[in-house]
Amino acid sequence: MTEPLIALDDVRLTLGQGDVRTEILKGVSLTLEPGESVAVLGPSGSGKSSLMAVVAGLERADSGSVRLAGQDIGGLDEDALARLRGRSLGIILQAFHLLPTMTALENVSVPLELAGADDPRGRAAFELEAVGLGHRLNHYPAQLSGGEQQRVAIARATAPRPHLLLADEPTGNLDSATGVAIIDLLFDRAGHAGAGLLVITHDAAVAARAARVLHMSDGRLAT
Repeated sequence: MTEPLIALDDVRLTLGQGDVRTEILKGVSLTLEPGESVAVLGPSGSGKSSLMAVVAGLERADSGSVRLAGQDIGGLDEDALARLRGRSLGIILQAFHLLPTMTALENVSVPLELAGADDPRGRAAFELEAVGLGHRLNHYPAQLSGGEQQRVAIARATAPRPHLLLADEPTGNLDSATGVAIIDLLFDRAGHAGAGLLVITHDAAVAARAARVLHMSDGRLAT
């Protein structure tokens, strides 16, 4: 596509009720083009994860404009948002979020089946092969290491062939050596798919892998 994958303009977000209402995002603007990689670097509590939630439509901005894959999501209902996420987004989180009663193959293929994709098991097997888990297709999450579980999560995110990948602290639960391997894999798979990539991280070494690094502090973005 030719339009930006992410286009935020003066976005503000406040969470909480009454006296504990807190302004989390304070006039954030951000653009990410097709195929571009951007890292948002900042400490815990700076608003990074809330930013990703707004980009994905999981939190509704109080004001400002949010466009995802060329579409203004402000007026979309939850069903329309879910459809947009399903065809445009792949999300990778710190905690993996694999279903414990499903094998690696099922964790990747079942979402494809639910979305009506062609040959979901074949596509899932291909993506798992691509992340180095062709020999672990029938293993359950409890039988996999943390790094292997994150590889399954990357395969699940890339299998629908989204325009955009969002990764929130993707190495947060991994040791340093495994984390390096996972970041290498994440950038490789995003590049192979031609997908844009937004990485949320507190790790400067992870952020340095992106083509562009933005710094978040107290709900504001700066270059």
